[in-house]
Amino acid sequence: MTNNLTCDKLARLFSFVHCRRLLTSRNPRLSWYQLSWSAADPAHHPFTWDEDEQARLTELIVPIVPTAETAEADGMAGYRFVDEATALLADRYGLWACGWHKSIGEGGGGGVVTSWCCVSHSVSEPRPTAERVVASLLEWRAWLEELAERFTRLAPPPDASPEDRSWHLERAATRLVTLVMDRTSTECAWYGMCAHVLTWFLSSAGLSPQEAARAVDEAIGGRFASWTSPAQTLVDSVAEDLAVGLTGERPYRDH
Repeated sequence: MTNNLTCDKLARLFSFVHCRRLLTSRNPRLSWYQLSWSAADPAHHPFTWDEDEQARLTELIVPIVPTAETAEADGMAGYRFVDEATALLADRYGLWACGWHKSIGEGGGGGVVTSWCCVSHSVSEPRPTAERVVASLLEWRAWLEELAERFTRLAPPPDASPEDRSWHLERAATRLVTLVMDRTSTECAWYGMCAHVLTWFLSSAGLSPQEAARAVDEAIGGRFASWTSPAQTLVDSVAEDLAVGLTGERPYRDH
């Protein structure tokens, strides 16, 4: 329990400091924490990829990777590289690319990317580093495309009654929380990705980002913790609270 609490406190501190650092960079929109579904939805942001584009992107990244000498002399060089790479990717493909370094565990603040770890482990020689960035970008894009497909399948029908809508929302929340648990391995700060995915889902279903975020925050209520897989009863409780909070109706039971 002590380790979990420590991890959660560090994760929240990391999120605040990292967010502040990005918000004071040359482009205040480059923080992953501010990425809305309208900016992330693959349906609105086409992504053309082939071997030529992969080679071009790799060559664009190689020159901005800090040398070993620079990194040794300047402890922030690797972090500035991540910011520069993020700006390059966002300029080239769109803001959706800002999550490319959202890796699993402490290094990425509870993300889903496996090709990237963190500055200390992933920034090395220029070409291997550039290749890791490219692989991570593709992982992140695949994650967004998978979410978009799931959101479409799980969305309540437009003409659903409040009770039917509640059932659809509860089912969607249960399945999406379970998905995030699997992809993040419920490591440090995994609940941040979980909240983001639920907020994106509700945004895709018609809620404003602010309304969606508020509903998700109230439903989770701080009940998820780092390095801890919540019991199914807790997942069900969060999903039901989200559905009831949005519809005023308890979902009927047939699952």
